[in-house]
Amino acid sequence: MIDWTRLTPLDAGGVTVGRAEAHPGFADPDYVRRRNLIADRARGHRVGEPSPRVRYTEAEHATWRRVHGALWRTQDGRVCPELLRARAVAPIPADGVPQHEEVSDRLQALTGFRFTLAGGIVPNKRFLGAMAEGYFHAVQYVRHPAMPLYTPEPDVLHDVFGHGIHLADPFFADLYRTVGRAASRVDSADALDLISRVYWFTLEYGVVLEHRGQPRAYGAALLSSYGELARFTRADLRPFDLTEMARMPYQVAGYQPVLFTVESPTHLADLLHAFLDDFDESTRHRLRLPAPAERGFVSHPPQR
Repeated sequence: MIDWTRLTPLDAGGVTVGRAEAHPGFADPDYVRRRNLIADRARGHRVGEPSPRVRYTEAEHATWRRVHGALWRTQDGRVCPELLRARAVAPIPADGVPQHEEVSDRLQALTGFRFTLAGGIVPNKRFLGAMAEGYFHAVQYVRHPAMPLYTPEPDVLHDVFGHGIHLADPFFADLYRTVGRAASRVDSADALDLISRVYWFTLEYGVVLEHRGQPRAYGAALLSSYGELARFTRADLRPFDLTEMARMPYQVAGYQPVLFTVESPTHLADLLHAFLDDFDESTRHRLRLPAPAERGFVSHPPQR
């Protein structure tokens, strides 16, 4: 995610920027109407039902093309090689906004995953638990065209482009299912919060330290954020630490100040399986993990 107050015109692709609350997506009634029309289709949607088709405008396709191109170039040299290989086979077109079902049909052939419709933020139990059955919640609307390299809310570029790369790879798709199975076994807000935090600091915002300690992004929120990819190496990079993840509040606005690292994707898998395979309501107490230092963040991490 990008801190809109810190960007220069160059960072934002030559577009003048300002405060997030003044983002044109909030002030443009035509955009808000269009966004809400698409988002409202998720009302009453059942996990696994096909997503309705959206007739995207040429302006929406142009926004997709611009962001896709910027991300593709920025990912090279900054994303771990395993995911660059996954990107090569991921069904993510460059020429326009794809339909959920078109991408899902190809993802299912690769890893068994499909997108299921969301209208925005999804409660933890539903969002995380659906992964156990091979469903990832995704929205369909496109960010405002006046600020294509930044969005203050979820959009289809993060969901389909960022998570689509993960879900095209059997190794990473298995980690999503591992998260989902753990979430399916618990019901309390506290247990789901703990899973959500670990998901946030790994599959959304995780970093691999390659040989010679070179950091490479693997988290989907990094993969789909032009600003984060450009500067994540300047964050406070710390070794994977469950205690810190359990305690630390999410940074939901601006660049992530702290990112956690693993030695390799295999190391990540070992850590997640060790934590999640026997996860239950007693895990926080059993592992002596602290309660969050601060609450008040959203139940499902914002998608940017």
